[in-house]
Amino acid sequence: MQRRHVILGLTLAAALAAPLTAAQAQDAYPTKPIRLVVPFPPGGTTDIVGRLFADKLGQALGQTVVVENKAGAGGSIGSAQVASSEPDGYTLGIATVSTHGINPAIYHNLPFDAEKDFTPISNLAAVPNIMVINPKVPAKNISEFIALAKKEPGKLAYASAGNGSVSHMMGELFKMASGTDLMHVPYRGVGPALNDTLAGQVDVLYDNLPSSLPHVQAGKLVAMAVAAPKRVAALPNVPTFAEAGLEAVNDSSWFGLVGPGNLPKPVVDKLHAAVVEVSADPAVVQRLESLGAAPVANTPEEYAKQISAEIAKNKRIAKEANVKID
Repeated sequence: MQRRHVILGLTLAAALAAPLTAAQAQDAYPTKPIRLVVPFPPGGTTDIVGRLFADKLGQALGQTVVVENKAGAGGSIGSAQVASSEPDGYTLGIATVSTHGINPAIYHNLPFDAEKDFTPISNLAAVPNIMVINPKVPAKNISEFIALAKKEPGKLAYASAGNGSVSHMMGELFKMASGTDLMHVPYRGVGPALNDTLAGQVDVLYDNLPSSLPHVQAGKLVAMAVAAPKRVAALPNVPTFAEAGLEAVNDSSWFGLVGPGNLPKPVVDKLHAAVVEVSADPAVVQRLESLGAAPVANTPEEYAKQISAEIAKNKRIAKEANVKID
């Protein structure tokens, strides 16, 4: 009988201790390296931002943050891995306009719910988008380009990084906002799209600023407008889309930090505090500025609203432009 009481007492003690152990684990977080999934190949803007923050977050948190590139399906493969991982804070992901804005609007069989299956932590960085044209196009500014496009509907062609890419959706949004008719030419990635725009095979490209900026500065492409809250320091004479009367096109791209759904609040709070700390680091600010980007570091609640707004916007664009991928 005494032995039975001892066993029962130990069982009850273990049961009572379990929740405390989980709470203590959250308080001690992190106690081991963190995996950061970048859902695109190495070398692109998402990878650059991810690696920059991974290094600095590791220093702020006192644990190594290891970047793992999991590309494919417009970022959906890597994002799905994050969504299905254990919600303990040791697997995080970089979310983008593509993964958490466009893909939910155009893919019918997405393996995750961009709002329900993730825990938003913070928007890390905002990166301006840009509209550039080949110098052979007889337009010196965006007003002249719009006039030319309206005069010759369907003749001018714009390149994109592929169906459903950020550049594709931006091109369709520009057409809606400006009342123009441009022919869409999809490519397999921004690299070949950029190359053919430089060669004059297509007339226009909508792109993240970092990849097109050097060619604008070299005079090989002509910048029409940037999608940003204010003019870009590297291109002071190029107006924003808002200044050009196209407010609807003036949204920057963004790159945020997310975890799987139901990430414990103490873990979210620690990660967000680390993001705020890192975003104030002069070295981080300087590196982002060299890309034409800026740190954001908004709250988890603000970032959640931003994701919802991005999905709603792209659903509208996809419906009006009949963009869908099975």
